[in-house]
Amino acid sequence: MKKLLLSFVLTMAIVATYAQATRDIEDINEDNSWLKLGLNMGVPVGDIGDYSSFAFGLDVAGQFMRTDNFGLGVVSGYTNYFKKSDVVGAQDFGAIPLGLMLRYYPQPSGFFAGTDVGYTFLTGDIATDGGFYIRPQVGYHNYDWNIFAFYNQVFTSDPAADIQSIGVAATYNIRFK
Repeated sequence: MKKLLLSFVLTMAIVATYAQATRDIEDINEDNSWLKLGLNMGVPVGDIGDYSSFAFGLDVAGQFMRTDNFGLGVVSGYTNYFKKSDVVGAQDFGAIPLGLMLRYYPQPSGFFAGTDVGYTFLTGDIATDGGFYIRPQVGYHNYDWNIFAFYNQVFTSDPAADIQSIGVAATYNIRFK
């Protein structure tokens, strides 16, 4: 299912890119590029849900609109996973993603879909240092805000230590000048 979703998003992005006039990176201006700053919160699911009860973090991204409907950029941030108070020996830990963002915006305002893919570095007392991650999302956007739901999974070397969460996030767009 995950491979199918990733294939669909990438196919959608490629079709959207070649179906429209594209911009070069030299064409960055306040109408087609911005810095996104925001907050996310989620609930750990899967095995990690046995040890962590809540996740809260900061998102930061730089986005360039390659076409009027397709955006790409880089994304990072920090999310803290809070330990469950009733689990002996559980510790808080953090996740620092570094990835590529892909977004499809059918209209200048309204629904959007996208994904972030890359590597997540894990901090704290956890069995692994990190792994590949994917964060598909759907939501609403306008000129200033993006509000979306997401699923996040970090694939570690030990599948029992994979980090999974579902949540919501909001980001504010600060235009490049």
